[in-house]
Amino acid sequence: MKVIIMGCGRVGEQVASLMAQENHEVAVIDYDANALARLGESFRGLKVKGVGFDKDVLIEAGIEQADAFAATSASDNANVVAARIARNIFHVPKVIARLYDPRRAEIYQRLGLLTISSTTWGAERIRELLTHSELDPVLTYGSGDVSILSVETPPLLYGKMVKHLSIPGQIQVFAITRQGQAFIPLLGTEFQRGDTIHLAILASSMERFKDLLELNTGG
Repeated sequence: MKVIIMGCGRVGEQVASLMAQENHEVAVIDYDANALARLGESFRGLKVKGVGFDKDVLIEAGIEQADAFAATSASDNANVVAARIARNIFHVPKVIARLYDPRRAEIYQRLGLLTISSTTWGAERIRELLTHSELDPVLTYGSGDVSILSVETPPLLYGKMVKHLSIPGQIQVFAITRQGQAFIPLLGTEFQRGDTIHLAILASSMERFKDLLELNTGG
């Protein structure tokens, strides 16, 4: 995959390094040469000095052949402009813009622009850790709208079936790890002592999930 990353701050640098380590073809754009230098000599991708929403700079980075574009600079305005150029002018298949202001994120999502609001995500993550300490969110999607959790099977679920913990559109058991082996369960699969249950849960259904596990009892 050919990926272009606009903005070489902490997030952009990490994304670029991770993608390069996975052998993707990566180009990073930043107007600050010192920021690009943080990628280090071992970085195998292309470093382009310039403004990330300048068409000539984008072409130099290879946007005409890009499969994905991520705008990760510290400026919401710059990220949105660059993302819209990448999507609407160069027709890059996958475009993501990082935004700080969650109100802007909602507006641009309604316009069809895929955004990540670090402010909203961070707030949701902190809320999860504060209010659901019994659970272990390992990943979230959107602005914390859907969480991936892994929980050890509580005694009250021993002998119960997956269907007893599943609510269509709200809570879904997508895997179970048993004796070191993971598998995709059926609705009739029974939970056993020592199982680790892997679930996808809507944020709005977290309290209902806790009720199912009786984690709210006595709270």
